[in-house]
Amino acid sequence: MDKTWWKNSVGYQIYPRSFYDSNNDGVGDLKGIISKLDYIKDLGINLIWIGPFYKSPMDDNGYDVSDFYDVDPLFGSLQDAKDLIKEAHKRGIKIILDLVLNHTSDEHPWFIESRSSLSNPKRDYYIWQDGKKDSHGHLHAPTNWGSFFEGSAWNHDPITNQYYMKIFSDKMPDLNWNSPALREEMFKMASWWLDQGIDGFRVDAIAHLARELSFSDSTMPLNAHHVAPDWGKFSNRPELFDYLKEFNEKVLSKYDCMTVGEVGGGASVEAGVKYAGYDAHIFNMVFNFDTCWKNNIFGNDNLKDEDIRINVLDMKRTFNLWIQGMKGKGWMPHYWLNHDHPRVMSQYGDPLHFHRESGTLLGTILLTLPGTPFIYNGEEIGMTNVDYTSIDDFTDVWVKNYAKQAKTHLSEEQILSHLRRTSRNNARTPMQWNDQAYGGFSTHVPHQKNVGNYALINVEKQLTEKDSILNTYRTLIRIRKDSKYSETLIYGDFKLIHPKDENVFAYHRKTANQHLMIICNFSKEPHDFTVPTQYRHVIFNNYQNAHIRKVLHLKPYEAMIVEV
Repeated sequence: MDKTWWKNSVGYQIYPRSFYDSNNDGVGDLKGIISKLDYIKDLGINLIWIGPFYKSPMDDNGYDVSDFYDVDPLFGSLQDAKDLIKEAHKRGIKIILDLVLNHTSDEHPWFIESRSSLSNPKRDYYIWQDGKKDSHGHLHAPTNWGSFFEGSAWNHDPITNQYYMKIFSDKMPDLNWNSPALREEMFKMASWWLDQGIDGFRVDAIAHLARELSFSDSTMPLNAHHVAPDWGKFSNRPELFDYLKEFNEKVLSKYDCMTVGEVGGGASVEAGVKYAGYDAHIFNMVFNFDTCWKNNIFGNDNLKDEDIRINVLDMKRTFNLWIQGMKGKGWMPHYWLNHDHPRVMSQYGDPLHFHRESGTLLGTILLTLPGTPFIYNGEEIGMTNVDYTSIDDFTDVWVKNYAKQAKTHLSEEQILSHLRRTSRNNARTPMQWNDQAYGGFSTHVPHQKNVGNYALINVEKQLTEKDSILNTYRTLIRIRKDSKYSETLIYGDFKLIHPKDENVFAYHRKTANQHLMIICNFSKEPHDFTVPTQYRHVIFNNYQNAHIRKVLHLKPYEAMIVEV
C-alpha cells in the first residue's frame, strides 16, 4: 500500500469565523488562526482543513463566493492567507481549503455578465431556462424540481425573463459544468490556489455538478412547497464523473496534494468507490454523513430529553459497512461532525454527568479507526451544543425558515429544544479558549452568541488538568501517529467484536505483527463485557486502575486500548 502523507495525518477542521478573533471585531480571521498554530501543533495535528475565506457577501457563510482569487476583508487579506500557509508549513502542518465547485454568489462578476443578456459570452457559465406559462398566462419555473434550501430549484431573473438554477440559496446560482469554458475557468482557479502552496482541497457538494439536461418534470409527489424533492435530477449523475476525472487529469494529478470530497448522507459505498477508489483517479477520499445521525432527534421535533436514544448497533453497522466496503479499494476519512452538524458531545456524549468520560471515549473511537481522522475545532475540549433561550439567538438562515413553519404546530419552547439539538449554529459558536469574557475568543461581542459554559469548558483550564479531554486527545493522537502502534492503528485490519452488543463498541485492529483491541462502553450505565481473547497490556484507559480480566466490568463511557 502506498503510504502517502495524508494517510499518516490527523486532520483538524477550522471554522474560521469562530476560531479566534485577532483584531477584536467579533469575527475570527486568518491572523487568528496563525496565532493558534502552536496550539494546533502541540495537539499533534499535521493537517488543517479551513472553511472558505474567499471574498463573499456571506449569504451562506462564505460558500457563496464572489471572487475565488481574493480573501474576504472579514477574514483578512490575501497576504494573510499566504502567511498562514507559510507559517503552517514551518510547523509541519499541511493546509487544505474548501473548494466550492457547484455555484458562485450572484454577485460574482461571471454571473453579473451572464445575466446581462441572452448572448453574453458567459451566459452558459450558468444554467438558464425559459419558464413555462400556464393556461392563464402566468409564468412558472422550468421544472418542478425542489432545492435543498426548500422551495424551487429555480429563480426568475427579470433582466432576460429567464430562470437560473440554484439548488441552494437564491443568491447562489449553480455553475454549468456542461460548459467546457466554465470547466477551464474552475481548473485554472484550483491550480492557482495549489500554486500558492495549498496542500489540497475539501471539495464542497461534489455530487451535484451534473444535471439532467432534458429538464423534464419529476414524477415524484410534490411536497408542501409544491416542488418535487427529486435529488436524482442533479445528484450523482453519470456525467459528473467525466467532469471530475477531467479535473483530476488537468489539475490534481500534477500536484502532491490531497482531496476529500463531500458526498453527504445516504451515499452508497459503491458511490464512494466511484469517487475515491484507488482506480477512480478522482479524489483521495470522500466524507459521508452516515455516522453523524445515529440517534432519534432528526425528524422528531417534539422529543423529550429522556426519550433520546443512541443507536449504537446501527452506528457500528454503518462504520463497518464503509470500512469493509472500501477495504482494498479506497481510503477512508472519519469524523464525528463538521460545521453543519450538532456538537458530538451533545449528540452522543453526556456533558452534564460524564463530560470527561464520554468526551474521551468519542476521541478514542475516532482516533483508532482505520483511515484519516478529522477533529472539528472545539471537539478536543468537549464543546457542547448551544444553551440559547431565544430563537433570535440563532443566526442560521435554515433556523429562520424552520421556526416560521414550526410556529404553526409547536410551542416556542419545543422549537427551541429542537434547535438546541439540531441547528448548524451548534457547531459554529466561538471557540472557548479561556474563562474570560466571550471565552477568550474576542474582546468584542462575537458574531454568534457564546455557549454559556465557557468558564467550565475551555482550553486554558484543560491544559492544566492531566486527564482532561484535551490532554487525552493529545495522548491519543501521539499513540496514533508517533508510537509503536501507529502502523496497526492507521493501516491495520478492522473487525467488530460482539457486533450485536447494544452498548459496547469494540473492535480488533490487527497487522501481521501486532494485535490491538479497542473496547468502548457507549453508555452512561456500567456494563459487563466478555473479552474474546486474552490480552496482556493496557495501552490506554480513560479511567484509572484498569485491570486485565476475561470479563470486564466497564464503567460508564469507559474506553480502552489493549494489546493482545
